[in-house]
Amino acid sequence: MAVGGSKCKINVARFCGIYIFLVASTWFLLPSFCFAEKIGVEIKKAALILQDNNYELSAEMVYQLSKRAEEALSNGVPLFWDLKVNVRQRHNYFLDKTVAERAIRYRIQYHALLNMYRVRNEGTGTVENFTTLTGALDEISILQNFRIMDKTELDPNYTYYAEMKINFDREALPLPLRPIAYLNSQWYLSSTWYTWSLTK
Repeated sequence: MAVGGSKCKINVARFCGIYIFLVASTWFLLPSFCFAEKIGVEIKKAALILQDNNYELSAEMVYQLSKRAEEALSNGVPLFWDLKVNVRQRHNYFLDKTVAERAIRYRIQYHALLNMYRVRNEGTGTVENFTTLTGALDEISILQNFRIMDKTELDPNYTYYAEMKINFDREALPLPLRPIAYLNSQWYLSSTWYTWSLTK
């Protein structure tokens, strides 16, 4: 009888432990499901325009930060996005071939002493300052005349398409924030792939 009672106590303890874990996990992840606002990056339009035998990218995006991201930014945490563009050669029987890859890395950071938002192009080192977060996001929402490739790199016997994606770099967050960023959808601030045919 004593043995049976011990097993009962163990089962109850195990059930209570699992119940507490599930409740705690639900509470931790609850903010992920309670925010109805649309967040992340949406690529509205993108095009490769031929200028003097060079294909140049022009694109329009919309960045919408979550409340958690805005709070982190206001506390001095820098946020990074990587804009990636590929031009690919289409094949019917083989994997499509990548013929050009370009990227831009942006950093946005709030400086409390200056009361300014700073946008930095990590590739060129160009820095712009803004008094509002809206202004800073607008700066990276429009891209014009970004050279991608030379026309001579295209084979007239093939068709081509371009694809573009903007990734929010969660690995660039401070170490204590990273586990939360991977579990909480408030930190899913990337875009989906945007694809279009290339006109030669």
